[in-house]
Amino acid sequence: MNGRWFEINNIHTVDSPSIVVYKSNLQHNISQMINGVHGEMERLMPHIKTNKMPEVMKLLLASGISHFKASTIAEAEIAAEVGAHSVLIAHQLVGPKVDRFLALIQQFPDTQFSTIVDAKETAKLLNNNAAAAGVKARVYIDINNGMNRSGIELGEGLKQLVQTITNCGSLHFMGLHVYDGHLRDVDFLVRNRKIEDGLVDITLFFETLKNENPDLKMVCGGTPSFTSHLLNQNRITSPGTCVLWDWGYSEKLQEQDFKFAALVVTRIISKPTEGIITVDMGHKSVAPENPVDKRIKFLNLEQYELLSQSEEHGVIKVQHWDELQIGDVLYGVPYHICPTINLHDEVSVIEEGQKVGAWEITARKRKLRF
Repeated sequence: MNGRWFEINNIHTVDSPSIVVYKSNLQHNISQMINGVHGEMERLMPHIKTNKMPEVMKLLLASGISHFKASTIAEAEIAAEVGAHSVLIAHQLVGPKVDRFLALIQQFPDTQFSTIVDAKETAKLLNNNAAAAGVKARVYIDINNGMNRSGIELGEGLKQLVQTITNCGSLHFMGLHVYDGHLRDVDFLVRNRKIEDGLVDITLFFETLKNENPDLKMVCGGTPSFTSHLLNQNRITSPGTCVLWDWGYSEKLQEQDFKFAALVVTRIISKPTEGIITVDMGHKSVAPENPVDKRIKFLNLEQYELLSQSEEHGVIKVQHWDELQIGDVLYGVPYHICPTINLHDEVSVIEEGQKVGAWEITARKRKLRF
């Protein structure tokens, strides 16, 4: 191998712009998740939204992880196809997605599918459609923990929703789903305090429910709160980004020991004027939702500034312009890997400094069979 861990010896076989996945780092990240729960696999429910790849799912399953969270029907489908025991679709289903979800239940009887609800109307619709299909749908109640993106707040409305689900003959109440992705303080002690403060009343309510139904579960958080929820044995954790890791979370979540498993490969395609290089990495290749200086961090380029991006071009101001040549390869860590993965059809798989194959990012499609 070359001196730097990310360099690929047969880089001439890797097109650009593209994603490369380092299998050893990916396996390290899986092991770190498992170590976090001390091997108690029932407490792990990794989110598929980050990787979207059946081959990554197979590695997770081979490690003993069999419960997953998803955002889309397609993500749930690839998990079921490779043998997942259970998949929670953490999105309140509306429109055609309701019947697509029920079709998954019918097609994959060995996988336990569930979804979330935060309104009585949604619960009743799902119940009616499930009854018509002759199946029973598992549901978690989505709790609004202050993020104000989805979920129902604590109060009388929540109690009524629990009663509605209980009265629906084609629904099976699984427990509570609590996502706290808005809490991302760099200082872990500060972040942990906010997370725990936000869960005090929710936990009391959950314990009341468990007194009547001991089988209920509480699924909590994502990668930012993973290290907090690990400390409570009664919570199921659902990290996602940490499977591949990225620049953004490596800055914010410094107590977490994950490695960069996915990089963007790009090449210099022009040197249009002194001090400026252009690469073939536009905003169709790396997630553009952040300001231009918070999109990618290059590992083999120093003293640079990403000035702008268009669809297929990235313009970079550099200090050592004379040392760089058209065709040179740059390796970059995306600030946000999840939407970056969704921009590509496949990844190149790297083992011991060599590209050894490619994996399809199957679930970037909104619809597969169902």
